Amino acid sequence: MGKKTSLNKLHQDNQAKFVEFAGYEMPIQYSKGIVEEHKFTRSNAGIFDVSHMGQLFIHGGEDLTADLEKIFPLDLKNLKQNCSKYSFLMNDSAGIHDDLIITKIEKGYLIILNAACKDNDFKILSNLLKNKYEMVLDDQRSLIAIQGPKSVEILNDIIEGVEKLNFMTGNWFDYKDQKAFVTRSGYTGEDGFEVSINNDLAEGFTQNLMEKGAQLIGLGARDTLRLEAGLCLYGHELDTEKTPIEANLKWAISKERVSNGGFVGSDKIMKEIQEGTSKIRIGIKPEGRLIAREKTKIFDESEKLIGEVTSGTFGPSVNGPIAMGYIDKEFSKVDTKILLEVRGKKHPASVCGLPFYKKSYVKGANK
Repeated sequence: MGKKTSLNKLHQDNQAKFVEFAGYEMPIQYSKGIVEEHKFTRSNAGIFDVSHMGQLFIHGGEDLTADLEKIFPLDLKNLKQNCSKYSFLMNDSAGIHDDLIITKIEKGYLIILNAACKDNDFKILSNLLKNKYEMVLDDQRSLIAIQGPKSVEILNDIIEGVEKLNFMTGNWFDYKDQKAFVTRSGYTGEDGFEVSINNDLAEGFTQNLMEKGAQLIGLGARDTLRLEAGLCLYGHELDTEKTPIEANLKWAISKERVSNGGFVGSDKIMKEIQEGTSKIRIGIKPEGRLIAREKTKIFDESEKLIGEVTSGTFGPSVNGPIAMGYIDKEFSKVDTKILLEVRGKKHPASVCGLPFYKKSYVKGANK
C-alpha cells in the first residue's frame, strides 16, 4: 500500500478497512459501516482524516494577489484576510485541473488541493507564477475535518474561540503551544471545521475529539455525504474535459472577473456564459431502489443517448438512491423523465434539483 498519514495507527486501532486512494492508504470505513457513519455525522460529529490533501502555502505581497488573479477566476484583492473561497485551477480551454479552497492569510495564501492533483498543481502554479514566490506544499502538517451539528461545541472545548468563526473563514489558534490553522468549512453539507495541525500533534488531537464524543468516519461516508449535498468530486464530476460552466458552478466565478476576464481559461468561460453549453451537470433521482453508479448511460424517453452518470449511491439521509451526471442541456429541466441503463436494462428516473439534502452552514456570528 502507499503513503500513510500520521493517523494511520489510530485508524488501525479502530479496525479501519483500508483502500488505496491517490497513493495513500486511507480508511474507507470502520466497524459500524458507511450508513451508520453517515448518519452519525448528520446527527452528531464525524472526524475525517484528510491529511492526504495538499496544503499549499504561498507567501508574497501585493504582486502575489495580482499574479494569482491572472490564474484564478476570483476577486482576490477584495477578499478579506482569513476568508476562504472555492475556486478552480483551469487550463486555457477552461478544463479543470483541480478544484480547491483558497484562503487569504497574513503575507499570502493557503490553498487546499485534492490529493491526486496536488503535485501536478504545484508544478502548474510554479510555472504560472514564474517561481517568483515562496511556495511550500507542507507535508509536516495533517488536515483533520470535524463535521456535523455537534462539531462546534466539541472543537471549541479543545481549541477555544473557533465558535466565533463564520462559514468560509479561518484563523490561527494555539493548541499545545503550537499553531493550528482552523477554517469553518467542509464537504458534507453540515456545519464543521478543517484543522491544519503539526503531524506530531495530530493523533493526540484526534483522540481528544473522540473522547468528547466525535467518531472516526471513513472515505465511504465522506462520499455519500458530499453527494447528498450536491457537491462535486474531482475525477468524477470535474476533470480537464469539463468546464466550471458545464459543471453548474458559475456561482464560484467572481462577478467582477466575468466581465473583465484576464484569468487562465477566461475566454472560454465568457463565451460559455454568453452562448451557453451543450451539456450541464444535474441531479438525478432514480425511481424505486435502483442505484446507478458512475458511467451509467442516460437516455431520453425515446431511448436516445443524452448523457452519463458521474456519481451514484444510496443516500442514507434521503432514504433512497441519488446520482449526479452530465446531460444534454435541453433535457436538464427539473422533473424531466429520463432512463438509466443498469445491467443492460433501462430504468425510469427524473432530473432533480440539487442538493438532495439541505445543508446547514453557519452564516452569521454565533457569539
